[in-house]
Amino acid sequence: MGEARQRLPVGAGGPDLSTQASAGLFDMTTRRNFIAGAASIAALGVPRLRAEPVLTDDGLYSEPWFLQSFLELPDDLESARKEGKRLAVMWELKGCPYCKETHFVNFARKDISDYVKSNFEVLQLNIIGSRTVTDFDGQKLSEKEMAAKYGVRFTPTFQFFGERAADLKSLAPQKREVARAPGYLRPDDFLAMFRYVREKAYETSSFRDFLKARS
Repeated sequence: MGEARQRLPVGAGGPDLSTQASAGLFDMTTRRNFIAGAASIAALGVPRLRAEPVLTDDGLYSEPWFLQSFLELPDDLESARKEGKRLAVMWELKGCPYCKETHFVNFARKDISDYVKSNFEVLQLNIIGSRTVTDFDGQKLSEKEMAAKYGVRFTPTFQFFGERAADLKSLAPQKREVARAPGYLRPDDFLAMFRYVREKAYETSSFRDFLKARS
């Protein structure tokens, strides 16, 4: 929106063009200085403010970088794998205080959000939701039914699955997971859980032992 400038009369004539020209030159100089200043800040590596979580129509907070998909888990997992990432499913519930804390405390830490964004695709599901989700075995269920099938009872809960969709199809639901975080984790432990999966530490140790080894 441009600035409203006062036009001063000069005798019986129109606006003072010299005054307008000076004002225009001042505005142009100001804009150039602003742009140059912004470029200098970026060059110095000053961090930008992070994008805040968005409150969705179903009352859940969502990160702008969360996966937007057709809720077909085999496709989502394979797409993540082709990008060198792992798939995580985050279960939430409207009004869940620890879900909100995960967004506004855990994901607010740049080291956490950067690591998760670089190494994972995160699919958000509603534990009592009605959207249709296609499971790895081809079964189509509502979010609520999917949560029951996998025994998800707490929010937030993060599920981490194996690397290849084809290998998961014939397994029992819980056997498809390589790790699970049921309930809220403090930021450092939260980041450690994602590292635990990314580094495939689940192949040789429990998450508890993984934490002990890093302490």
